[in-house]
Amino acid sequence: MRAMVVDRYGKVPMRLAEIPTPEIGEYEVLAEIHAASINPIDFKIRDGKVKLLVKYKMPLILGNDFSGVVAKVGAKVTRFKVGDEIYARPRKSKIGTFAEYIAIHEDDIALKPKNLSFEEAASVPLVGLTSYQALTDILHLQKGQKILIQAGAGGVGTFAIQLAKLMGATVATTASEAGANLVKSLGADTIINYKTEKFEELLKNYDAVFDTLGGEILEKSFEVIKSGGKVVSVSGLPNARFGKEYGSGFFKTLLFSAASHKLTALEKKHHVQYTFLFMKPSGEQLRVIANYIETGKIKPVIDKVFPFEDAQKAMEYAESGRAKGKIIVKIR
Repeated sequence: MRAMVVDRYGKVPMRLAEIPTPEIGEYEVLAEIHAASINPIDFKIRDGKVKLLVKYKMPLILGNDFSGVVAKVGAKVTRFKVGDEIYARPRKSKIGTFAEYIAIHEDDIALKPKNLSFEEAASVPLVGLTSYQALTDILHLQKGQKILIQAGAGGVGTFAIQLAKLMGATVATTASEAGANLVKSLGADTIINYKTEKFEELLKNYDAVFDTLGGEILEKSFEVIKSGGKVVSVSGLPNARFGKEYGSGFFKTLLFSAASHKLTALEKKHHVQYTFLFMKPSGEQLRVIANYIETGKIKPVIDKVFPFEDAQKAMEYAESGRAKGKIIVKIR
């Protein structure tokens, strides 16, 4: 099969390669991939920034979510059959959706929302699961609460705004002037122009922050939270609590604790809880998300679709930060 691979860690371009089609285990299906999406985790994996959490063998096929069709099922697969149209985020040890096929555990799969094309469906799994786990599993967002969602016009942001509004929350978000109309159309109540305004000076007493940027933006986010509130980040640093919950072992947990000491200090200063989210695959949660989409409560937002041969150009476009919504690679 054809696949886009990198040969080593670092800012290296992907190359198109011919590699063997994967074998499947008894609880796996072989999925024929029709479309995949670009996500920031792809650059982080390529650059070696998640090596402490997951180490990969080279050459490595990048890509963390997809839509497609079941081509073959393992002997003990019970929920899917050949021909089913599916979408999924494979588990971290089995990534590789910039390819014509992937072997994936049936627990990680859900039927594709019926009202979406393959390209639209491919845009959903990673950002959908990330948003769902942040807002539902960690923040336990309640009706009437106030949440700040950073980078509202980005892939995660466009989904998270819609989900937060569906949950009855009041939503503030940061966006450029170019992205303001988009986030407003998705339901954002307050829009901060990050180029000309400082969100930390304009927002106060928020119940929650969903951070997708990390760094200084994450640190400033603590200033808008009220005592007892929560901050969740997909781009911040793992802390000791994450290390223990993830089962990282004593040494790695100690490293996480040392690296995140500034965030721990901010937690204590503002009397809030900080959580680093390393999203988990879940076919069950994708079924919930599919229902939201099929009933018109959430819609995917796509910026651009690239042909498979231009997957490297798609990555470069994603890294430019100009995209509004998701970037898709059409495999077939």
